[in-house]
Amino acid sequence: MNQPEIWLRGPLPNVPALLQPAAHALLQVCLDAENALIDFPGTLLWERPAGLASVGFHLHHIAGVQDRMLTYARHEALSEAQFAYLKQEGKPGDGPQTVADLLAQLRTQTERTVTYLSTVDPGTLPDFRPVGRAGLPSTVGGLLFHAAEHSMRHVGQLLVTAKVLVAREVDYSQERT
Repeated sequence: MNQPEIWLRGPLPNVPALLQPAAHALLQVCLDAENALIDFPGTLLWERPAGLASVGFHLHHIAGVQDRMLTYARHEALSEAQFAYLKQEGKPGDGPQTVADLLAQLRTQTERTVTYLSTVDPGTLPDFRPVGRAGLPSTVGGLLFHAAEHSMRHVGQLLVTAKVLVAREVDYSQERT
């Protein structure tokens, strides 16, 4: 179905007006990743053309960033499980191993993130929040915006990497014939 981008589909229910752009961007990330990877070969998931980050890394990382930014926005420290996830990002291992599994993980985390946005009191957006072990300064709004913009940055890289890999496979298969 040919629809406009998510930000042009109207406001999302229950999400405060100030957080609508972040919610729209996060949902667009999922849609763009899902559309780009419809026929993406699973054998290419962890390939790193020209040293670029793999498609698998981007899918892992986007979900992880959203989870970590929500943790900081809630004024909580990262858990051991979150540190383990961070250490595993970009590596095939114990977690989801297929394109479909990683997309499902991304969709689930994005739904959690958008649901969280609907619970945020806009009056708390300027509230200070320390980030990381060093306690670097941010705000609730800064963390939520960063979750959205960082996700968009990585989905853009994912789109390019996926196209390069698929084009390389097509070129390679044509050389063999």
